[in-house]
Amino acid sequence: MQTRRLGTNDPTVSALGLGCMGFSGGYGPVSDVESIATVHAALDAGVNYLDTGDFYGAGQNEMLLGQALKGKRDKAFIAVKFGALRGPDGTWHGSDNRPGSVKNFLAYTLKRLGTDYVDLYQPARVDPAVPIEDTVGAIADMVKAGYVRHVGLSEASAATVRRAHAVHPIAALQIEYSLMSRSIEQTILPALRELGIALVAYGVLSRGLISDHALTGAPTGEIRARMPRFMGENLSRNRALVDALKAIAAENGCTTAQLAIAWVLSRGNDVIPLIGAKRPDQLASAVAALDVNLSQADLARIAQAVPAQAVAGERYGTALMAHLDSEHPS
Repeated sequence: MQTRRLGTNDPTVSALGLGCMGFSGGYGPVSDVESIATVHAALDAGVNYLDTGDFYGAGQNEMLLGQALKGKRDKAFIAVKFGALRGPDGTWHGSDNRPGSVKNFLAYTLKRLGTDYVDLYQPARVDPAVPIEDTVGAIADMVKAGYVRHVGLSEASAATVRRAHAVHPIAALQIEYSLMSRSIEQTILPALRELGIALVAYGVLSRGLISDHALTGAPTGEIRARMPRFMGENLSRNRALVDALKAIAAENGCTTAQLAIAWVLSRGNDVIPLIGAKRPDQLASAVAALDVNLSQADLARIAQAVPAQAVAGERYGTALMAHLDSEHPS
């Protein structure tokens, strides 16, 4: 397994990470048996970066991961997102990043995971009602107490990252980054590189939009049904962009998804893509993207096939986009 450093002075982790959200049904039906087998396959392949959230499946995701890691905790680097508030029906109720809440959430996370520390702890979203200095300060307290090893952020703007980093070194920022989501290249990515902070990229396949499987509409009964890029004319326009990638992928002897993962990997050694595999075979296919070597000519053709401004629709609905600190430069 290739490795990359999580921040300038922080640990070395696998060049690919496993995003575990899909184990809790966010992207359709899933089997706990297959989910655990996927975690084991990841560890066997050298993929040690495991990303979860305490709100995935209302804690079910962490409990499942804890079960999968029994006797294997030392092989895993566990990254946990916290703070998202959900109702019993799954509705979104904002974020709670108050210092007392941070420590409360962590206590429950440690119990569900069956571990006495988390490798990377990060607010899932920036809480506009709580200064980021207070949130990071609370996590820093948990670092001093030994319950957390490293501090991270998610979906934060460059300005917020700078403020947080001044309180305690930030190891990584998790944020959406793919051929279809490239706005971070303007201010966020340069700021991360100036500060020596790694980028953990989620949504590298634009939630399955970038694939060889044609979609005729937004999948029902899951989160993509509410995402603008899967709706109506947007889907048709975006699928046309994906079709343009297929020829390039075929010439490189890989799938379209592998090409997209290889593109994210090519953005720099400080970029760690998360792959949302739900089954061992999906994991194996994604890991094979590490063997896809893109030439400068390939990268130029990819850029021409998928211009950033040609992507139709925002990555989230209007209400959720408004809640993203990363979409507000100041």
